[in-house]
Amino acid sequence: MKILGPDPSLEYPPNPEKEKYRNFESGALIDRVFKTYKVMHTKQTVDFVKQKHAEWNGCTHAQMRMMDAIMALDQLVDESDPDVDFPNSFHAFQTAEGIRQAHPDKDWFQLVGLIHDVGKIMAVWNEPQWAVVGDTFPVGCKFQNSIVYRNDSFQDNPDDKNPSYNTECGMYAPNCGLEKVYMSWGHDEYLYQVMKFNNCSIPEEGLYMIRFHSFYPWHSHGDYTHLCNHKDLNMLPWVQEFNKFDLYTKTTEMPDVEGLKPYYQSLIDKYCPGVLKW
Repeated sequence: MKILGPDPSLEYPPNPEKEKYRNFESGALIDRVFKTYKVMHTKQTVDFVKQKHAEWNGCTHAQMRMMDAIMALDQLVDESDPDVDFPNSFHAFQTAEGIRQAHPDKDWFQLVGLIHDVGKIMAVWNEPQWAVVGDTFPVGCKFQNSIVYRNDSFQDNPDDKNPSYNTECGMYAPNCGLEKVYMSWGHDEYLYQVMKFNNCSIPEEGLYMIRFHSFYPWHSHGDYTHLCNHKDLNMLPWVQEFNKFDLYTKTTEMPDVEGLKPYYQSLIDKYCPGVLKW
């Protein structure tokens, strides 16, 4: 059954103070944030990304249940996030509850809100944060100006000077589709691969949210559409709808995690049950 797209006239939350979020120029956490992006933008190359696909896509690192993976994020504070300085598990429940409030009929969407950052568990398993967190971008083609710190952080990335990679399309054919594009390695791609490997039944719209929610140059700035096919552009409104909740539910008010767990466990049991391979 085809899922109808979100209504773009509905904004969540009403009149959010958008300027408060994603401030990459000032704030108490900005030095930590820039350092993370500087290393990321130096080391995320085509060769590095292919190496990480080979290392992680076989899902041989652990076997654990989804709720256990979510709670493991209590050990992690995202060093690329200028907005919050509390563990990621709280953000997971905040996002899910925001979606539940606005989309009570879409349980799969609520579950995506809960699990979207679970790929960050790679950092708990000693992957450096610059290869786990932060905004994502395609490798193998020109790095667009909408990438965070574009002008200050790519000077030492060899792909930026490689004529095979630094043109508009680089190694890709125009409109090849994002499925054929290598994204910088991080938690989005990893969790997507875990979902596919374990045959989880989350709809395609939800898988796009998982795989591309950190791809801000695309969903928030309109770049890289020359690589997109019709499917990507049809899915874009869903990724944008998800972004409202990923961004604007970040508050210092902590959710009642223990009280919420039974409901969300029922969604996990429906869409990604049992012990998963990671």
